[in-house]
Amino acid sequence: MTDMKLALLGRRGAGKSAVLVRFLTRRFIGEYASDANSLYHKRLSIDGRQLNLEVYDPCSQSSEARCILEEPVDWADGLVVVYDISDRTSFIDAQSILRQIREARTDNCKGESGVPVCLLGNKQDLCHARQVREDEGRRLAQESRCHFQEVSAAEGYHDIAGLFTRLIRRVMEHLKHRADRRRYSGSKSVAKLINNVFGKRRKSV
Repeated sequence: MTDMKLALLGRRGAGKSAVLVRFLTRRFIGEYASDANSLYHKRLSIDGRQLNLEVYDPCSQSSEARCILEEPVDWADGLVVVYDISDRTSFIDAQSILRQIREARTDNCKGESGVPVCLLGNKQDLCHARQVREDEGRRLAQESRCHFQEVSAAEGYHDIAGLFTRLIRRVMEHLKHRADRRRYSGSKSVAKLINNVFGKRRKSV
């Protein structure tokens, strides 16, 4: 069983909790905002691998809430940043969140690639009230080197399930790559230690 941790970030009203509940239960919960952090658990199978998934839904973030961001960014193996296509302020906050994630990657990764991130434009059903063009979201995702998709938590499950499945696959690849790097680094350290020990012995003979 593989353990995996995801976190959703976004401004109040962007619909991140609705997106998450739609993925976890297939149900739509409508407008929902909480002042409390929530942690959800789900077991699922992806490509024949059993996963124990934890998903962290912190209380909504504003662009100034750097302290709120630090915990999920440090904790999660993968991140979903959600904005509302009918609310430009939520998109501006998503830009800020992605910038802070990039800064955290630079500070903490020490040469490792950062955790996989997805930028999600929610409420595609409100196209008639759109304030953020799709190409703006796509361009921001390219600048942030992350996946991008628009969905409607209100209208469907399959697009959201597909997005999470792709993110989970990317996280699995990232975790495997990180584990391989650590094993390789550890084996090099052991080899260097053995060489140092036996090299010294040979010189003393």
